[in-house]
Amino acid sequence: MTITPLPQPAASAEQLNRSCRCASLSRDLLRRELADWDATHDLYRMVGEERLYLFAEAPVFLDRANLQAQLAVIAAAETAIANPAFQERVLRYAPESARFPAKAHGVFVGYDFHLSPDGPKLIEINSNAGGGLLNAVAIRAQLRCCEAADRQRPGDGPAAAGTAPEALFMQMFAEEWRCERGAQALQTVAIVDEDPQNQYLWPEFLLFQALFERHGIRALICDPAELSYRDAALWHGDIKIDLVYNRLTDFGLEQAKQQPLLQAYLAADVVLTPHPRNHALYADKRNLALLGDADFLAEIGIAATSRDILRRGIAETRIVEAQNAEWFWQHRKQLFFKPAKGYGSKAAYRGDKLTLRVFDEILSNDYVAQALVKPSERQLDVGDLKLDLRHFVYRGQTQLVCARLYQGQTTNFRTPGGGFAQVVVTP
Repeated sequence: MTITPLPQPAASAEQLNRSCRCASLSRDLLRRELADWDATHDLYRMVGEERLYLFAEAPVFLDRANLQAQLAVIAAAETAIANPAFQERVLRYAPESARFPAKAHGVFVGYDFHLSPDGPKLIEINSNAGGGLLNAVAIRAQLRCCEAADRQRPGDGPAAAGTAPEALFMQMFAEEWRCERGAQALQTVAIVDEDPQNQYLWPEFLLFQALFERHGIRALICDPAELSYRDAALWHGDIKIDLVYNRLTDFGLEQAKQQPLLQAYLAADVVLTPHPRNHALYADKRNLALLGDADFLAEIGIAATSRDILRRGIAETRIVEAQNAEWFWQHRKQLFFKPAKGYGSKAAYRGDKLTLRVFDEILSNDYVAQALVKPSERQLDVGDLKLDLRHFVYRGQTQLVCARLYQGQTTNFRTPGGGFAQVVVTP
């Protein structure tokens, strides 16, 4: 008599994040993939040797129901942000440049989540989120995982079925251009950041340059100080710039070296993406306090369903005000303090580590205090690593989801075994 073994139940994402020890990233495949992109620069040396912890070796597992909950939070947030009354409110504390009515939407909005026991919590929204193209390349350098993981039959995630992320990214830039220039041909793109060759994500700039040039668009990478504004156009030397892919962290273009770019933008003589208005509407961290304020959302006409999704799906965030200093100090151990216009965890503090001197600095600047949401973990041979999830979003649609593994206070790309990680979606 033949006995047919009963099928084993599929492991949950949480179980796989505890038990799977697979190193799914193939360094050989990654080397070949990067060589196909750019034969001039040794991208693999930059990525695989000079930035050892840019990519994690192991994948991160995510239950499909959890993914759907994150997508619901993003959809509800996008509905609120599109509301004219919401925009009028947040533009009150935005720089003057954010009031310019750009038609472009802004590329690479990043929604970052921690996974808590009672569901995913949105901890921040970023403009010009980095890592999208790097993660798109790394997807094709992944090997099959262990049997337990393979049984999950992972889905394709939220991106358009059968569409490579790079194609979605190019469609996004083409849409930004069409919003501002219609059927006019896009000929030249400048990828702009301060001292770009010394940026940690310099390899991604080179990948974007290659991506644009694959599509017949001339692309250059430069510091904003290399740009000039004359004759109703933005120039890099004698090259006229049509579109600027903005990687600057001076989100309002307020520094002196940004003035040529700002002048061209305000005169509508260059297409800028993302732009100051995009940062003001999405990424000022004071906005999270409004997105989680059910009374304010009801007042401006946001539906009860969306209000409830945002109330449950956003880590509770409060604007720090000096008149409430005593409350914030008393509750500091349950809070994380972030500068309203901050990025990359700069000048962000766990409340339980605050000194009175730093607290006084927080009170004298624009800060928010966010309820601490302990990140979930990925257990690996190198140790237990914290994880967060990033959605790269354009016009409300997630194009790609990645995870970031790290130790310490925040994502740092300095943790052995850490870095950007592939996300495998389980049933």
